Amino acid sequence: MKNYKIKTIGVVVSMLAVFSSCTKDFDEINTNKNTLTEDQLDQTLAGPAFASALYAGIHNGSYSSPGVDDQGTWGIATGILPSTFTQYLSCGYGTERNAFVNGYEGRGWLRFYTVAVPALNNAIKASEGNAEALAVLKIWKVFMYNQMVDAYGPIPYTEAGNNKEKVPYDSVDFIYGDFFKLLDEANATLNSTSVTTVAALQPNDRVYSGNVANWKRFGNSMRLRLALRISDVDPAKAKTQAEAAVAAGVIENNEESATFKVSNITPNNMNMIVNAWGYYMTASMESLLVGYGDPRLAKWFAPANPTAAPAAQFYRGRPVGGLQGQFGTTTFSMFNNDVLGSGSNGTLSETKNIEIFMASENYLSRAEGALNGWNMNGSAQFLYEQGISLSLRQWGITDPTAIANYIAGTSTPSIPSAAALYPTIGLETVPVTLPVAWDASEANQRTQIAVQKYLAIFPESWEAWADLRRSDAKVIYPPINTDNVEAGVGKSLMKRVIFVTNEYSSNRDAVTDAITKLGGPDSGGTRLWWDIK
Repeated sequence: MKNYKIKTIGVVVSMLAVFSSCTKDFDEINTNKNTLTEDQLDQTLAGPAFASALYAGIHNGSYSSPGVDDQGTWGIATGILPSTFTQYLSCGYGTERNAFVNGYEGRGWLRFYTVAVPALNNAIKASEGNAEALAVLKIWKVFMYNQMVDAYGPIPYTEAGNNKEKVPYDSVDFIYGDFFKLLDEANATLNSTSVTTVAALQPNDRVYSGNVANWKRFGNSMRLRLALRISDVDPAKAKTQAEAAVAAGVIENNEESATFKVSNITPNNMNMIVNAWGYYMTASMESLLVGYGDPRLAKWFAPANPTAAPAAQFYRGRPVGGLQGQFGTTTFSMFNNDVLGSGSNGTLSETKNIEIFMASENYLSRAEGALNGWNMNGSAQFLYEQGISLSLRQWGITDPTAIANYIAGTSTPSIPSAAALYPTIGLETVPVTLPVAWDASEANQRTQIAVQKYLAIFPESWEAWADLRRSDAKVIYPPINTDNVEAGVGKSLMKRVIFVTNEYSSNRDAVTDAITKLGGPDSGGTRLWWDIK
């Protein structure tokens, strides 16, 4: 990975090179020649490096933040890829039709390996001798690498940032094995310490302010997430890991949920991007939210006719996979500007925190685990309903009657309103036909859990995409058109992101080996190690 070698800590500690805009060729990475070298690291730099690893590790960027970047990274790496594949939004780009175009698959890779990875590596180097800090960093390493390995498959991992011209890729199963090892080590350290706050990280930790108990719960929550991911390929290990996670204590309430506390120099990129770039609600989201009478609908999206009288307002989701100009001047629902947009004064991105890991996910994961016969400290129905309640409360729906009515709701997802305008595009058959109210059939219960998990994780699409692939639940419409006829793609859910072009030219032997480890062609149709259904 010649163009991605990490030689200095400059990209993560202080003002360094300003990375390119989203349209600039990223083959050249400029660095500040006046930055600190690795041998100058000490524990005073662990916190600043960690700050950069946190922000870049969730695919956000800002010209003013450590490890200078811009919000286009979220717009492309997250918005045009997993958020589009999951139909959390309609972006209008070719990825809606399952095509990789304009090198978009490379933006997130570039920022990850030139900002997030060196930041994390430098934080680890600077924290040598501080067991608690290293434990927290191991947990964050698992989180941020997990998103990348679940997106691309084999990736540079053990030797990422090793200063070598050529960097090998590790297999998905190897990386997952190391994830569990790191979480074991971190949990052992945090369980045995009397320290309650990691002082070296606390001033720069915009997730948990160095709180040991919260980081321990986050690590156990990651263990539960990963256990479910491998539940098809290695059910025995999945059961052991999931039960260990729950026994050790996972995130259980919204106050413990992991969010990144934004600021004017580390803003919420989603809020800056979705309406500015013309992203819309999808027909799949409309079908679920309108059909269920979901009170989160008005929190997340705006009516398609916002200037009409309230009684005349309606929501319309854009069908994913439309051709250029296919929908003409039809109006679709944008994101609610006062919650997920820029706000009335254009600065909401500086106060709307970024969702990383919500408590509701854990309850819904535990509900599925209970159906698997795992000890999840509760029945599947109780855990399912608790997960829904927490998600509603997270978004400000706190009225007990409204929550109870939604959980007991018997309405089903509706046909999107675009079907009446475009009757030949296949929207009449809705993907989900079940209500929210707990069903008597286990097969239906699994689908209900997948649907509510899809809604609860929103807008964190990296995990939502992985979970849809793993569960194989039919939650969203297929794209109405496809530009990708490769095996396993077509109009199906994209299975992975292809390897980046730059790696083929600068690290070809490693990519060739990675394709062997992938077990199939470098295409969006090749399933990952854990995706065996």
